[in-house]
This record gives sequence, structure tokens and C-alpha cells, in this order.
Amino acid sequence: MSSGVSAPDDKAGRVRELDELNALERLLEPEFQAIAITAAHICDTPIGLVNLIGRDRQYVKGRAGTTMTGEDGAIPFCHDTVVGRKLLEVHDARADPRFRDDPMVTGEPYVRFYAGMPLISAQGHALGTVCVLDHRPRRLDDGQRQGLHTLATHAVTLLELHGRAYQAEEVIRRLEALDKLKEQFLRNVNHELRTPLTSIRSYLELLQEEDLDEGTKQRFLDVIRRNGDRLMHLTDMLLLMASLNAHSAGYAPASVDLGDITRQAVDQAAPAARLKHQELNLHGAEHVPAWADPEQLQTALMEVLDNAVKFTPPGGAIDVTVTADPTPKVEVHDTGMGVEPEDLVHVFEDFYRAPQAEREAVQGAGVGLSIVDKIMTMHGGTVRMESDPDEGACVHLILPDQPRVPDTAPVC
Repeated sequence: MSSGVSAPDDKAGRVRELDELNALERLLEPEFQAIAITAAHICDTPIGLVNLIGRDRQYVKGRAGTTMTGEDGAIPFCHDTVVGRKLLEVHDARADPRFRDDPMVTGEPYVRFYAGMPLISAQGHALGTVCVLDHRPRRLDDGQRQGLHTLATHAVTLLELHGRAYQAEEVIRRLEALDKLKEQFLRNVNHELRTPLTSIRSYLELLQEEDLDEGTKQRFLDVIRRNGDRLMHLTDMLLLMASLNAHSAGYAPASVDLGDITRQAVDQAAPAARLKHQELNLHGAEHVPAWADPEQLQTALMEVLDNAVKFTPPGGAIDVTVTADPTPKVEVHDTGMGVEPEDLVHVFEDFYRAPQAEREAVQGAGVGLSIVDKIMTMHGGTVRMESDPDEGACVHLILPDQPRVPDTAPVC
């Protein structure tokens, strides 16, 4: 059915502002109910509505004399009011070629009269209407039209106030989350820094003793070197996470062999696995074409393997599988302590450490899987984890089957 309205519909801008105001999340709010009741009373009609026009449907924020929700059929008059951006008054819908064949006119609720005022926001978008409907033909007087205009202005003010309140609450939630993140950062990093620094200082003090033999000195120096490497790795990971969060990390994708990159990562992780008497096995296709930044992808693989080694007890097994169908993918399955279902949704968050890791005193600052997630996102890929407590975990790293073009020029 053609409405005859020739003005363009600012759908994109309208939907964007409704999303910004969070206006479609809560329907039938008391304040808008009051506006709908007042509109029906002023205009002496059986039905009053406050109606928002979303992307694919209409949303009733307030209603009087009807049980309409918007899901039970769009009100054609309201769309025309929004597009026209001014009062629309249909005196007799059965005599109007734009609406006479609409189901709302030919059937329930048998609309004959409609008057709607658009809700024009401060940004200039028509978000919806305050409207009234009647079962008989009629006309509004000037006072009733002015009343609809006033109620529409009030409805827009309410929408914007509610939206600003929602945005303020969102800012507060983000600040609280930031405070929590800061506390996690300070707690995790303080432990990860203090432990190796304390060890280094203690062994340096022991080395100052004159009666140490050369073998003992060498053992002490090896401990100092390992702790220094641990500090250097933590520093590198924190800097990498910061650059990934700032979208300034280097991204130089090329055609690579995922099988070869995975084999190199497995070879690097093998010594740590041997120290814990773990089986580390590589399975699957040897040559899997992929489009990726080899250095960043190698970092992601090493973080996943490092996690698998740390959380798998001595004598356990880690199986790494590379596949090409339907897209390039690496799976790392371990027989470690696993993750509780309620913790799985958090494992890729910055500085998150599962309670099991805290209880078992497993080393880590909670940045490894967060970095993996950001690297995979940078590639246009995904990472996910499946796990059951005491039955190990399986991490899936999935690359897209098409090259991803970076949003900005790569920073190298």
C-alpha cells in the first residue's frame, strides 16, 4: 500500500538516536502511559498512544484504550507522521486512498479517525508519535491540536531525560568496572612483580658471600636469569596489551602457513612441557594456507600453549590440532584443571584470573588470554574456550577465510 508521502525517511538517524537513548529497551513506562491517557482525554477519543518507530517494527511506550504493543501490526498512520514530520490528521480513513485498504481500517480496531504529532528530538530526528484514534470520522479543534503538540514535546523531553539518565548510569558502570580492573591490575601485577624481584634480591645477597663455590654461584645466577626473563616477559605482555587496547599494535598480515607457525609454537613450548613430564602432540594438516600477521599469531599461539602447560598437572597431555576446513583453525586441548562454567565468560577479560588459578597459586597476571582475544579480533577471527572442571580445556583459534583489511594504517 502506498501512503503517498514523498519526504525521505531518516531511518538510520532515527534508529541510531533511539539506540543512544536506550528508548526501546523499556516499554509501557508510567510517564508515557500518562501522556497517552492525557492525549485520549484531550482529544475525546477512545485510544491514545505514544509510539516509537524502530528499525523493523513499532514500539508502544504508552497506551490508553488498547492493548497494542507494536508487535501485533504496524500503525501505518504513524509511519507517515514520522516521515512527514508534522501533524497528520486523517478525518475518515475509509475515504482516504492512502489508508482505506489497511487491515487496521478494514478490520479490528476499525480505525476511522487518526491524529498524530511527531516526536522531533533535539538532534532533529522524528522518533515516533503521540497519536489518538477513533472508530468514527471526526476532526480536532485548534485547542486539541495544540494539546497534542504540547504532549509530543513533553514525550520527547522524557525520552531524552531517560536517555541521559541511562548514559549516566552507563558511565558509572564503566567507572566502577575501571576501578575493579585497576584493583585486579594492581593485585595481579604486584604479585607477579614482587615475587621475582624478591627472589632476585635474595639471590644477589647470597652471591655476596665469599665462600660460595662456582657451581652454587652458577645455580644462583640461573635463578636470577629466569626471574629476570619472567619480569621481561610480563613487561612485554603489559605493553602489548596496552597497544592492542589502543589499536596501535603492529599488524602486517601476509600469506602464511598456519601449520608451520603452529609447529614453531609447539617446538618453543616443548621444553616447558618436558619439565612437567607432559605429552605435547601436534596433529592435523601440515600445510594450511592462512592470511595473518605471523608475529602476532605466534604470540597468540604461545600464550595459549603457555596456559595449557601451566594449568595441566605433571604427566598430563596437550594436543594441538591444525585444520583447514571450513576455515583455518587451531585447537589446543589439555587435560588440566579446567574452568568452571560461570568463569568461562570472563576468561578473555583483561587481568581476569579464575578462582582455580588463585587457589592453585598458578603464576600469571591474567593478561595472556586477553591478548589472544585481541590478536584474533585484530585478524577478524575469533577465539573461544570449552571446558569442564577437572576435565581440561579446549581453546579454538579460528581465522577468517578471507584477508581482513585493517581499519587504520598498520603501525609497525
